[in-house]
Amino acid sequence: MTTAHTANTAKKSAKTSKNKVSKYSKRKVDPAFYWMTVPAVILVSIFLYWPFLQGAAYSFTNSQGYGDFKFIGLKNYIAMFQDSRVGHAYLFTIFIAILITIGTNFLGMFLAVLLNSKIAFKNGFRAIFFIPYTLSVLVIGYVFKYIFMTPLPAIGQALHIDWLSTSMISNPDLAWFPIVFLSIWQGVAYSTLLYLAGLQTIDNEIYEAAAIDGASRWKRVWHITIPGLVPTIVLLTTLAMGNVLNAGFDQVFNMYNQLVIETGDIIDTYVYRIGITNMQFSLATAAGLFKSVVSFVLVVTSYVCAYKFADYKIF
Repeated sequence: MTTAHTANTAKKSAKTSKNKVSKYSKRKVDPAFYWMTVPAVILVSIFLYWPFLQGAAYSFTNSQGYGDFKFIGLKNYIAMFQDSRVGHAYLFTIFIAILITIGTNFLGMFLAVLLNSKIAFKNGFRAIFFIPYTLSVLVIGYVFKYIFMTPLPAIGQALHIDWLSTSMISNPDLAWFPIVFLSIWQGVAYSTLLYLAGLQTIDNEIYEAAAIDGASRWKRVWHITIPGLVPTIVLLTTLAMGNVLNAGFDQVFNMYNQLVIETGDIIDTYVYRIGITNMQFSLATAAGLFKSVVSFVLVVTSYVCAYKFADYKIF
């Protein structure tokens, strides 16, 4: 009798555990929800994973995107590493990506703290700061290109400022600034929104207690706000690490020109030029695949560091 009862209990437990999210979770999920993800999985597989696998296969061939091709091993990767433009494209991409990440995070945190304080027209300012994020990159790219090519040089000449008297977009040493400025101007709204959400998790009673104890506004920000925003900072930094090699193809492609192409190339524009313009299809797929591998390593590294040093898990 006891054996039969134990067997029935084990069967019920096994049946119940099948509906759990994991063996460590007590939350149950109806199997129907898993079936609801099947259409999304199929679409993602067709339009994302299958092209990725095809590109990975083409990177080991001499394919030009059409006609016959043959397997050539690692020759495309060897040719890629021997091209000096690849190293410069990686360094330039990382350089402007770091500037964009730092700029959007610091400015986003500052605006979030400002918009979370008691100021007039707070909701109106929130809407104004979020407008750039909704605009087309192509449109604002051409607008900023005109601003940096015509009005700004005219202002620089009128004020006798040498470095501003000529177009930055045509200056190989300053061509990075319009790209970084445009990316921060458009992307800061997203960071601000996440930091605002993070600020809502900090109890106002902590600020009130600190103010009663005589803590200044700066000390409250340094000792309460910033530590309270650590999970948000870690989240944004980890997400940024995954996109550190995506320095903004749209911005760069719309704003750079032949005068700065040697110094203003990022990885994506390099892949575009050798793949579409020069018809070196297999070499372009090799460069793109290597970029994906490096991005994956950066994401894993940032996730491990976030868990080890900040004791924070995203997944």
